Amino acid sequence: MHRLLRILWPVFFIFAGCGYTTGSLLPANYRTIYVEPFKNKVQYISDVTRALYVPLLETKVRTAVINRFQFDGHLKIKDSERADLVLKGDLIEFNREELRTTEAQEVQEYRIRIVMSLTMMDAVSGEPFWSEPSFAGEATYFTTGAQARSESAALDDALTDLARRVVERTIENW
Repeated sequence: MHRLLRILWPVFFIFAGCGYTTGSLLPANYRTIYVEPFKNKVQYISDVTRALYVPLLETKVRTAVINRFQFDGHLKIKDSERADLVLKGDLIEFNREELRTTEAQEVQEYRIRIVMSLTMMDAVSGEPFWSEPSFAGEATYFTTGAQARSESAALDDALTDLARRVVERTIENW
């Protein structure tokens, strides 16, 4: 038994080092980022989408993304002339869907989703570092009960979710 432990002990240490890491997978030449102002390309034509209009949503998304990059700390925010990476994007969809209703057809739970078309570019070469045609952040909220909250609070959560995903996609290159 003692001999078996001496053999297995080094194997344990070898495999214990494998797994998830919180370090960046970015190449060393990427240290700064510029986040361009996003364009709002949501089609607010129908009565349903017109009722969902959030003033300056594209600006709120940009602010959330910048704040998340600052929180993460792997990339420093710079102006466009001094950045190694440039994030470009368009807000292409904002929707709210009913998830749960009562027997009387009153909505109890909604999901809101913010969808962006995003491209991360190498500022020097102009080559895409990554590109996502349909990148989403979302949040759910209840309208009644002990867990009820406002759509505005859920919007903040969806912005945070989208920003977190953008940073993870950049830093971890997933």
